[in-house]
Amino acid sequence: MAHSSLDVAVVGGGVIGLAIARELTVRGARVAVFERSGIGAGASGVQPGGVRQQWGTPIACRLARESVAFYADADERLDAPVPLGFRRCGYLFVAHTDSTLIRLEANVRVQNEESVPSRLLSPAEAADLVPGLRPDGLAGAAWCADDGYFDRPQSVVEAFGRGLDVRIQTVVSLEPRLADAVVVAAGADTVDLLRPLGIELPIEREDRFIFLSEPIRERLLEPLVVSAERSFAAKQLGTGRVLASDLGARGDVAQQDVWRATVRAGIEELVPALTYVSFPMLVRGEYDVTPDHQPVLGLVGDGIYVAAGFSGHGFMIAPAVARIVAQAVLGESPDETLSILDVARFDENRLVPEPELV
Repeated sequence: MAHSSLDVAVVGGGVIGLAIARELTVRGARVAVFERSGIGAGASGVQPGGVRQQWGTPIACRLARESVAFYADADERLDAPVPLGFRRCGYLFVAHTDSTLIRLEANVRVQNEESVPSRLLSPAEAADLVPGLRPDGLAGAAWCADDGYFDRPQSVVEAFGRGLDVRIQTVVSLEPRLADAVVVAAGADTVDLLRPLGIELPIEREDRFIFLSEPIRERLLEPLVVSAERSFAAKQLGTGRVLASDLGARGDVAQQDVWRATVRAGIEELVPALTYVSFPMLVRGEYDVTPDHQPVLGLVGDGIYVAAGFSGHGFMIAPAVARIVAQAVLGESPDETLSILDVARFDENRLVPEPELV
């Protein structure tokens, strides 16, 4: 039976689904979110709250810029009951070789053209900006001071959901129709929901893992430091916990000793201030990945819209995605993003490969 009282049903109670539902509600639509277990229970519940604008494609930079502007005033915009604590701590991408520095330079050019205030740094400049960074062996780095982290990412997800009609029930099929329009924002599960309708999406699950320390009172590392070449990233969160990752960690948890060794080597080479930090917690997360690591957005069938395949950066761009999808659902003039990140791009060989991945 159709829920005729609803204009839009949103399937998925993660940050994307909630942000879209909130935007639709603000614009006057009658909306319900259908979620099988609880707000932020899936991938949104384990993401560490990073928000960055350093990407390698214009479309990703555009979505990130709009979203960072939203997040800068998130406490007011989301009327949050607790301070959400967006800190512009900066993101540093380091290069150990000239070839990687050239790639970072190309990305910074793209970013600057999209008004992202990133810049290239010499090793010495990077060490000045990031206390504790060891510059020996670096060719240079890319930096954006406006990138940052939320102290309470889960509170951000919950703030998007405040006041919404959230119905805890598992949607096993999109037929019969839940409402006049349906937005599927169910991460990797989106694929199985759409397949019975003859709609195929090239989205796959990808396990990701991060190590966390116990909370440490002393501030050891403020910015996020990323070395793609060493498959390493580390950052101290607002809670005092240090996050560290082997960016190549996939598959079986039994390999965690190998991942730990990668993290240890990265710490020794780049941020020796973390040498004595232990990482007792291994947290498993999940990416919903597309071939070009960009999301699928927009209309995919009669009254059916998709917002999925975020490849790990859904939280970062949720505000922009919410505006774009809400406008489309309500029949407002379509944003050009929809003609770039539509599902047809995979068949039509219009992929938009994102090079700046973490």
